[in-house]
Amino acid sequence: MDEFEQELNERLAAAQERARVSGRNDVADYLLLRAANDTVRAESVAWLVEAFMALAGEANRAGASVGLARDEAHRFRVGNSTMVGTRLVLSNGVRRVTVEAGWPRTPRDGIVRGGGLACARVTHFGDASAGAEFLLITPDEDLPRWLVLETTGARSPLSEEHLRRHLSKLLGL
Repeated sequence: MDEFEQELNERLAAAQERARVSGRNDVADYLLLRAANDTVRAESVAWLVEAFMALAGEANRAGASVGLARDEAHRFRVGNSTMVGTRLVLSNGVRRVTVEAGWPRTPRDGIVRGGGLACARVTHFGDASAGAEFLLITPDEDLPRWLVLETTGARSPLSEEHLRRHLSKLLGL
C-alpha cells in the first residue's frame, strides 16, 4: 500500500470514529461500506492482474518470452473520470498488451460509470480494435465479478478464455 492509500485509510477510519461518537451513524455506516468496497476493489484488481501474470508465466514455461512490467501507482482516464490502480505491461518483441485496472479514489477523480465498483481495460499496442473494457460489479450482495463491456453495449462475464485470447494476440497466435 502506498503512502497516499495508507493516509487515506487512516483519515477514513478517524472520520468513521468521529461520526460514531457524534451520533452520525449514517455517515459512519457509509464510511464502513466504502472501506468494504475498497477491499473488494483492491482484491479484484489484484486478481485480474495476477490472472494475466499467471497466463504469461504459463506461456513462458512453454517457450515464449513474455516480458512483464508492473506499476502499482498508475492513473488512467476512463471517460471523464480518473482511475487509480495498477498497470501491467506484457511484451513480446515489438508487441505489447497493457492491462489497467482501478477505481476513483477521491471525489475529484469522478465515478465508475455503469454501476460498477472498478473498471479495467486491455489495450494492444498498434491494434485498438483488439482491446477490451471490463467493469467490476457485485450483483445483489453476491461475489464480485468482472464483466466484459462489449462494443454493442452488452455485458458478458469475464472468462479465462477471454484473457487467453489477449495473450494469444500478444504471442501472434
